[in-house]
Formats: sequence, C-alpha cells, structure tokens
Amino acid sequence: MLLPRALLAAVLLAAAAPRAEAFYLPGLAPVNFCEKSKETADCKAEIELFVNRLDSVESVLPYEYAAFDFCQNPEEKRPSENLGQVLFGERIEPSPYKFLFKKEETCKTVCTKTYDAQKPEQKQKLNFLKKSMLLNYQHHWIVDNMPVTWCYDVEEGQRFCNPGFPIGCYITKDGHQKDACVINSEFHERDTFYIFNHVDIKIFYHIVENGATGARLVAAKLEPKSYKHTNPENPDCSGVPMDINNQASGEIKIVYTYSVTFQEEKGIRWASRWDYILESMPHTHIQWFSIMNSLVIVLFLSGMVAMIMLRTLHKDIARYNQMDSTEDAQEEFGWKLVHGDIFRPPRKGMLLSVFLGSGTQILIMTFVTLFFACLGFLSPANRGALMTCAVVLWVLLGTPAGYVAARFYKFHICSPHQAFGGEKWKTNVLLTSFLCPGIVFADFFIMNLILWGEGSSAAIPFGTLVAILALWFCISVPLTFIGAYFGFKKNAIEHPVRTNQIPRQIPEQSFYTKPLPGIIMGGILPFGCIFIQLFFILNSIWSHQMYYMFGFLFLVFIILVITCSEATILLCYFHLCAEDYHWQWRSFLTSGFTAVYFLIYAIHYFFSKLQITGTASTILYFGYTMIMVLIFFLFTGTIGFFACFWFVTKIYSVVKVD
Repeated sequence: MLLPRALLAAVLLAAAAPRAEAFYLPGLAPVNFCEKSKETADCKAEIELFVNRLDSVESVLPYEYAAFDFCQNPEEKRPSENLGQVLFGERIEPSPYKFLFKKEETCKTVCTKTYDAQKPEQKQKLNFLKKSMLLNYQHHWIVDNMPVTWCYDVEEGQRFCNPGFPIGCYITKDGHQKDACVINSEFHERDTFYIFNHVDIKIFYHIVENGATGARLVAAKLEPKSYKHTNPENPDCSGVPMDINNQASGEIKIVYTYSVTFQEEKGIRWASRWDYILESMPHTHIQWFSIMNSLVIVLFLSGMVAMIMLRTLHKDIARYNQMDSTEDAQEEFGWKLVHGDIFRPPRKGMLLSVFLGSGTQILIMTFVTLFFACLGFLSPANRGALMTCAVVLWVLLGTPAGYVAARFYKFHICSPHQAFGGEKWKTNVLLTSFLCPGIVFADFFIMNLILWGEGSSAAIPFGTLVAILALWFCISVPLTFIGAYFGFKKNAIEHPVRTNQIPRQIPEQSFYTKPLPGIIMGGILPFGCIFIQLFFILNSIWSHQMYYMFGFLFLVFIILVITCSEATILLCYFHLCAEDYHWQWRSFLTSGFTAVYFLIYAIHYFFSKLQITGTASTILYFGYTMIMVLIFFLFTGTIGFFACFWFVTKIYSVVKVD
C-alpha cells in the first residue's frame, strides 16, 4: 500500500523544495497564495475555480459544462488540454466562481437563470437539466489542480470524499428519493426535481515554512445545498429548497449562489494533499489484502510450474543424449520424435508475424508506461499524462513492430538463405502498419460518431482526429517500414534442427492435448492474477473513480508476463510429448485466450456492477471494451509465443539429433 504513495510523495516533496534547488514535474509545481495586500509575482491573491466535464455512472456520455445552462464565464480563455485529456473527454473551462485568498464570502450571487415553459429554447434547456438530474450527472470542480470534494458519511462510519457532486436529484411519482435526495428530509414532494443551486466551499491551506512567502492550498471541500431565493438581489441562503415540479408550466427562476470560508490546516502538507481522497475510497483496505493474496497464489503456482518443467526436461534431455546406438534411436518417444517438423511453417504465418509485431509494440508500450507511472510522473494530479504517454510511445515504437514482424515472417515463410523474404514482404510491412491499428481506429471512429450524434464532450474534435492520423501515417508507419527494412536485411533466424520435406502424421490426441481444451485451459491462470486489479481498472474507467495503485499494477504486470510464459510452456511441452508439432498458433492463442476471459468478465461487470441505461451508452461500453480486448489479446498472445519459441529453440538445440 505504501509503495505507490511513497513514490508519489517523494516526487511531490522534490517539487515542494526551495525554488533554487527544485525539480518540478509538469503540472505539479506548487503555487503560493497571499492576501490581496501582500500579493507579489510569486504569491497570488486570486484563487481560480475551473469546471470540468459532467458525467454519470448511469451513462457513458459525458457533457462539457457549457452544454448545460449554468453560470458561464465566456470572456476568459479556457486552459489548453493535452492529447490524453482530449481522448478521455476532459473539457476544463474557467468558471465565474472567483475567490480572494482569506476573503470569506457569504451567500454571494453568481447569476440567475430564468426558464419560460412557453418558449421552446428555454423549455429545451430546462428539460436537459431535468434529464441530467434524473441520470445523476455530477459536477467536477478544480481548485489549484485539486478536485473540490464533497465528503459525506457512508456505511460503517467511513467518510467518503467524492471528487464530484450532483446537479440535483429527483423524487419519483411514488415518493422514492433517488440518489442525493436522501440527504435532506425537506426533499419530499413527489414527481419533483431539487437542484443544488448553492455550495458552501471551505478551502484549507498550509503556511509555507521553508522561507517562501504565503500559503499553499491543501484541500477544497464543499457541501451542495438547495435554496429557493425569494430575493435574487439580496439572497440570505435560507428557507425552502429550490424545487422544480415535473409538470410545472410557468416561469421558473434559479438563483446560483455560493459561500466560501478559509481554514488553516497544519496537519496536511502540500506533498500529501491527495491522501485524504485516496484513503476515503471504498474497499481501499480490502483490495490490498486481496491483491497480495492473489500474488502469493500466482507466485506459488508459477514456482510449481517452473519446478516441474525444469526437473522433467532435465531428465528427458539427459536420457535422449545418452542414446548413441541405432537400436536406442529407434526407441525414441515424446517430443524428440517431432524434431524434423517442429520448425515447419505454420498456416497463416503472415498473419501470425503481423500479430507478433503489433503485440511487441503494445508490450513495450505497456512496460514503459507503467514504469513511469510507478515513479509518479503519471499521477492523477498530472491530468491526461497516462494516455498521452501511451499514445506517444505507441507511435514511436513502430520500429520494433516492423522489425519483429519481418524477422518472424522470414523465419516462418522463407528459408534462411533468402535475402528479402520473397514477393510478399511488402504485404507484411503494410499489414503490420495498418491491420491492427486500423481495426482499433475503425472501432474508435464509429464510437466517436455515436458521441458526435449525442453531443457528448467525449467526442474527439475533427482537428484532433486529423492529428492522430498524422501521428499514425507520418511517424508510426515510416518507423514501421524502417524496422521492417532492418528485419528483412538480417539473415533469417537459424533453425537448430533440419525440417523434413514430408510432414509427419500426428497421432490421435487425447482430450486434454487437443487444441481447443488446451487453449481454453491456458488462459485461466493468467486471468487469475489480474482479475482483482481488473475490477479497479474498470471502476476507474466506467465509475469515474481515481486509479493510483500503479506500483501494484506494475507488479501484477510482471506476474502476468511470468504466468503467461510458464502456462504456455507447460502446455506446449504436453503437446510436443503427444507428438503434435503445431505449436506456433497454439502458443499464441493459449496465452491470448486470457483476453476472452477479460471479455466475459467485462460483460459480467456491465450487468452486475454498472447502472448504465440507454442504447448509445451500451454500444459505447462494448465498443470500447472490444478495443481493450483486442489490445490485451495481442499483448498476452505475443508473450506466450515468445516464451514457447524460446523453449522450443532451447530444447532442440541442446538435444543431439542424428
């Protein structure tokens, strides 16, 4: 539990050092605040509040703040967003909520919105607001790059700090209080919406102690409330809540107000200001025990597999190398019998080599991204950094993709003496560049069309789509061609044994050595080591919870690589002992079948954990899930193939073959 937090704290502490010696990560440099009378270039007085997109656990469609008829600040320029933020649908905008450090405000009016049911445009805005409250859409506000949280008590006395708060809530026709309506007993009118038009904001600060002037903000909390202000010019934030009857036909006025207070907090330092949010997340303490339990089981099983393989193979190799006479050679059995067919080219070798190239690209990208995340460079405070890093790495890793695809295409299709792999080398390079990325982009583009049609902020702007295509065609594709050039230029990988001209007949196989049962069994063990982490990853994507356990995720990644490798080697050994030499596709699919279990789990998660409603949201969920499944299939399949390739090459180069 302490590993990722310690790494992040170390980085943030480095950023908090004196300016002359500081090392700042982008987006993580501390800002000092002072009272208006003491304002300097290094110490700001104004505290800006930014607003992000609004989202819901009942819908996959987020909407930007400007899509709602809230108080706007169109005069100020919105901050620039990186590629990761755009791809995740984050749309940060300036808000009309402005504070001065240590200047408290009480029930200050921000704006007044009026809706007349007789005017179609205003009625449409009001209906959109009602629909959003019905689906429990949540505000996400930001102060000093920190989420403004709404903290409330949950079961067993635990206090949960939510980095968002609802627009409002709804009382059904039968009097059922939906979502946040349970917090106030005054919300009781049937078939009525209650909008949270007032917020009590409390900003916590910590006085700088290292010689610098001013203070640093360490937390911002709010409490949403609802008031029907009878005097918009001079509101007093008291009285009955602001209700909107679903059948109302007259004029409706909503006055938005806020109060802000400041409190010094000596117990929280700037470097650890995110801790109170992360510690309050539900199931935090349970998940550490579950993850450790899973890792111990997987390590134990991996040790068992490794021990069995090493002892059995050692005896086999020793026995085979002692067979010197012809009579002994005639008594060969098991995997040595297929030495003349073990490197026979597989069917669809072109497709396999393309999958291996793309899988290598994804494997390296995942490793490097998780490594940087462990160091704290891709923390939640650095918004969009994780996705930006992954996309940039994928683009720059076109060279190893082309190289691996070319090397294994020559290995599978061509003899070692062919210089450039025959006439189909161009097809190999083009498929490596466009097949898997093209499938992902086509799926992504269709999902984007749905988001465009729904007017969601998650829809990627046309300019960003052009930029992504430019990265693909102008950087990734040329790098893939360069990698393929060097891959084809090198001599083909030498086979340790000669391949017979006539294929050997494969004997009748028992049930567990047939292809399909072996492939299905092969994915169980790797999936067993990731399914707990998978739950929290899916929660962060679809339930809008923060994910910060990159230390454990990196550890699980390493365990996954080991488990995929050992499970594939074990099943490959069983098949070779059964005299079945078709190991290439089987090794890829055995490990890659983990992605099928991933898909099954994602379907289970959708129906059992999520509250998503609507056709568009359902299509988007499964559309994006299919992208993740394909990436995971290529990633795990490549691990299994490389492990089996190393194993087969090793044992047939050690054994003496007559």
